Amino acid sequence: MPQYDHLSLARLPESLDRRKVKRAPLPPIRDSGHSQVVRTGVAQAVAAQRAQRPAEFIDPSLILKVEMNGLSMEDDWDRLGLRLLSNDTQGTTVLFSSTDDLTEFRQRLDAYDAPIPFKQKNKNHAGFIDRIESVGTIMPRDRLGLRLLQHGFTEVSDFQDTETYVVDIELWDFASQIMRRNKAEQIALFIEARGGEVFDTYVGPSLTIIRIQAVGSAIRPILSVAEVASVDLPPEPDLEAQPIIKMALDELPAVNPVLADAPIVAILDSGINAHPLLVDVLIASEAFPAELGTADVFGHGTRVGGAAVFGDLRQQIASGQISKSVRLISAKILTDQGKFHERRTLPSQMREAFQRLTTTYGCRIFVLSLGDKDAWFEQGRVGPWAMTLDELARDLNVLIFVSAGNRAPRGGTSIEQSVTQYPEYLLEEANRLFEPAGAVNVVTVGSVAHGSGLGVKHAEDTHVQAITGPMEPSPFTRSGPGAAGITKPDFVDVGGTVLYDAVTRQLLEPPQVPEAGIVTLNHNFVQQLFTSAKGTSYSAPVLARKAAFLLQRFPTASANLVRALLAGASSVPEASNNKLSNIDPSEQARIVGNGIVDALKAAYSDDHRVVYYADDQLDIDKFAIYKVPIPAEFQSGGKRTIRVSLAFDPPVRRTRAEYVGTKMDFRLIRGCSAEEVSAHFKSYSGTGEKHPEMEGKYKCELKPGPNTRDKNTLQTAEVTYKMPTPQYGEFYYLVVRCAGGWAEGEVAQKFAVVVELEHQASIKLYARLRPRLRT
Repeated sequence: MPQYDHLSLARLPESLDRRKVKRAPLPPIRDSGHSQVVRTGVAQAVAAQRAQRPAEFIDPSLILKVEMNGLSMEDDWDRLGLRLLSNDTQGTTVLFSSTDDLTEFRQRLDAYDAPIPFKQKNKNHAGFIDRIESVGTIMPRDRLGLRLLQHGFTEVSDFQDTETYVVDIELWDFASQIMRRNKAEQIALFIEARGGEVFDTYVGPSLTIIRIQAVGSAIRPILSVAEVASVDLPPEPDLEAQPIIKMALDELPAVNPVLADAPIVAILDSGINAHPLLVDVLIASEAFPAELGTADVFGHGTRVGGAAVFGDLRQQIASGQISKSVRLISAKILTDQGKFHERRTLPSQMREAFQRLTTTYGCRIFVLSLGDKDAWFEQGRVGPWAMTLDELARDLNVLIFVSAGNRAPRGGTSIEQSVTQYPEYLLEEANRLFEPAGAVNVVTVGSVAHGSGLGVKHAEDTHVQAITGPMEPSPFTRSGPGAAGITKPDFVDVGGTVLYDAVTRQLLEPPQVPEAGIVTLNHNFVQQLFTSAKGTSYSAPVLARKAAFLLQRFPTASANLVRALLAGASSVPEASNNKLSNIDPSEQARIVGNGIVDALKAAYSDDHRVVYYADDQLDIDKFAIYKVPIPAEFQSGGKRTIRVSLAFDPPVRRTRAEYVGTKMDFRLIRGCSAEEVSAHFKSYSGTGEKHPEMEGKYKCELKPGPNTRDKNTLQTAEVTYKMPTPQYGEFYYLVVRCAGGWAEGEVAQKFAVVVELEHQASIKLYARLRPRLRT
């Protein structure tokens, strides 16, 4: 099939406001005793923190936990000298004050209690004070992190005096980086004075984490320091060591060298060894920190790197030729035992590694086939690791591919349910994504099976049962949603499967059953070249390989454009659709996302399929209109599809009820002029965040609909026509909108949009549209 360049999408020459009118719900009506309830709560909060505060921390800072009705009223709190640290959708707002006298807040309460001024309907500041339900504080036990809770810690006293612990201390984003660094140093001195050791301190744009080793008697007072948000155990990686399968070097088919300008993929893992098939591929090996060394003793990184270079080697070996598609950088961040570094926090490792690899080597694709096994994703929230990746993806304009994580489908006496209850258990709460897979600016990748996993020896053995068929969800893949409820995973790709052995009542995995996994490189290549492996650890680099192919085609493309092109060329395999048919359609995307990417479709248009794209930016609360040509051939009968994909990388803050700072969406309009489209969106006055909609007759009913897709940072939807549509004219108009959240007033939001027109193979669309573009 012919392969053509994609075409540029034309934007109409104006930047248009997305007008908004925010109408907050009315506050509740309070009785005369309301202010006293608030005063009492404040007094008790101040007294409690003064009593708890360690003597060494003499600064009179204060944390308030306020339950609000309807709105968090951030601007009002800010005017009173209180900084909003965190809020959630239930109305809980956490505030920080550098002093505990709260003079201005008390003055506002006094004004509220005063008689209503002449000709004024309500009490002074009633819109603010009446929204306050209660005032309290953060107690020391509230600062115990998720992993500590999972290990049985429920009270501060669970830290034993003489027992040594390694913990991460996270600070609130209470002030500037300089002030947060000063507080971190104060905490470090406190720990060291008690015989403890500070391993690492990370102070980022909004995140501060200190990793320490200390006895329980030194840690307990830290839980009473106002600026401390949480104390928790360090993350543990989700990895499985896998043995090897047999194949000799002299048995390999011809191996093609890698291109000198092939895209670079960085594998942040356990290292990558100098495998014979990587001689011209592995351009650098680094370690963060350097003391880790660069050798892959654990073995996971070499397997992941092999999948990035070759995909599933089984397919290449069967074809009679082995091709290398990318160059590799090994960025070792794990110990030789497959653990995270005890003395470094993940945010500091991430920022150091990403900045060095982008600056030194120009690397733009990163693979993290790791997850924190003790921190599956808490719906609506992400951890420090995920937020750091979101910041890096936006700041550095890079693509980060993260594995969704793995979970054994069943165990013990229930192991047979791995067959009988598949695929329903993929949606269980315990099957949620591992941190950092919930991040919004990264590409999260789940797994589908390459086949049944049955080998020749099992062909007639009824005691060994296949769980999956080809292109069905892997029994171990984890499900979304991600931060702020966005659709995760973004995509799936091949990552192997498992079998059920009824005789031994065990799950059979690769390499014990090589057919159950993908074939990739073995780190101990002197003993054996290849190994068989399964997991989302391998589906992530397989997809990264496809993204590298796109960067080869579009070397100046933004990360947003690559993500949008991937989405535009993705589809859920028919086998997965059939297997998930008994699951609510709205839930299926939590398992398979947008499906599998066809790399050739992402990179090229063809005769009957034309792709338009724009790599662009919008100021917050603006919208843009793009002109989409619809030729007569596309208006005629026959099955034809329009697909729109949008990718953007918003600023993030994990302490906000709304994790993302901006939102974007799109609408495809037909049957009216550009002037009518512009006039509608320009003159409309909305309420809150509800977007304006044109009359139904003008809207293309793209599926999935706005309620499902608008929350995502990677959106794709399509509409299919079978009847003729000449009444809608020769141009449709794509409206892209940027809505400001808490990031309003910041820099413009970058984004990319892709529009695909596809007709039956006999219709030559590309030849018709290319000259129209020139005109």
